[in-house]
Amino acid sequence: MQISTFMITLGGLLLAGLAVEAVGRHTPLPRVTLLLAFGFGIGPAGWDLLPDLHGRWFPLVADMALLMIGFLLGEQLVRLLAGKLGRVILTVSIFDVVVTALVVLIGLWLLDVPLVTSLLLAGIAAATAPAATTDVIEESGAKGPFTSVLVGVVAIDDAWGMILFSLLLATALVLGGDGSGLDGLWLGLRDVGGALLLGLALGVPMAYLTGRIRPGQPTLAEALGFVFLCGGLAEWLEVSFLLAAMVMGAAVYRLASHHQRPFHEIEHIDWPFKILFFILAGASLHLDALLSAGYIAAAYILLRTLGKLAGAATGGWFGGADRSVRRWLGPALLPQAGVALGMALVASQRFPELSESILAIAIGATVFFELIGPVITRYALGQVGRGQSVKVGGNVN
Repeated sequence: MQISTFMITLGGLLLAGLAVEAVGRHTPLPRVTLLLAFGFGIGPAGWDLLPDLHGRWFPLVADMALLMIGFLLGEQLVRLLAGKLGRVILTVSIFDVVVTALVVLIGLWLLDVPLVTSLLLAGIAAATAPAATTDVIEESGAKGPFTSVLVGVVAIDDAWGMILFSLLLATALVLGGDGSGLDGLWLGLRDVGGALLLGLALGVPMAYLTGRIRPGQPTLAEALGFVFLCGGLAEWLEVSFLLAAMVMGAAVYRLASHHQRPFHEIEHIDWPFKILFFILAGASLHLDALLSAGYIAAAYILLRTLGKLAGAATGGWFGGADRSVRRWLGPALLPQAGVALGMALVASQRFPELSESILAIAIGATVFFELIGPVITRYALGQVGRGQSVKVGGNVN
């Protein structure tokens, strides 16, 4: 592809993203959904206006955007867990992941879906979409305890989800007859444990440097350098780059005296990457995948929705959260994207005979949850209202 084509496409997508965002201000739809729909329209499934590039550099753009999002979420997660809402966030996140997986597993099994397939889809169902959810929150300007709980749960959900997925994958491998369940456990241990170690290994020196580098452009160079280094090493070591970036951000927040500097600099530049990420993600969606998956995909979508609603409500009850959290947090957690697709790819590699059906269901559900999920998240935020209080252990925070 010629450099001129690349530059024209890049500039056009960024300007189109600004136009879509401007249109979104006059509609009830969140900009995430509009950007995804725009990408879908100009992609291969629509008018096919993009040159043959989204498949080649979309993974790079996606990783860069998610790395910055993960780094910012790490700071927010530690701050929220250390606050008064920490118990609510931790309780809701655990119940959300476990209950969602159980509802999907039992529901699919009762519908005569093979147990191995049910186990794999149950593991995939727990994952959320940090990019879409945080962008809806940012766009809406929502503040208050409900928003804080939502951010914290989204940040930690995928970590719990990866652990649970590795356990269910190991179980599926044993039931599949090859006796390689330890491979699944090792895969999960390496993915989560390796990401934790990498995040700490980079977060500690970054925390040391942050207070010694001038704010502004030097701090921006430092922050981007560490974030991209983290992503590259995570890919090379084959561990979760999203979790590694979150741990690095958490370490900087806890250890750096001037911890706010790198986070503020990243916040200033992450939106152009998000524009490209959402448009190219939309261009990568295939409606035929949703249609070809059949009734199992429809059942998966329904069961995952019920699981999220039940999990958040149950976790909120045990965590002592306010009624508004128990009612609206589940709907706000519906978006699902990249992490789920990554899990589906791992499952398809371990079970080649199930590859076609697993990927069709995962991709098909992503089409639904990426387009509809942000709309529901925005609606939930609107229903709760800005600054609504959340009761924790009988107190109002």
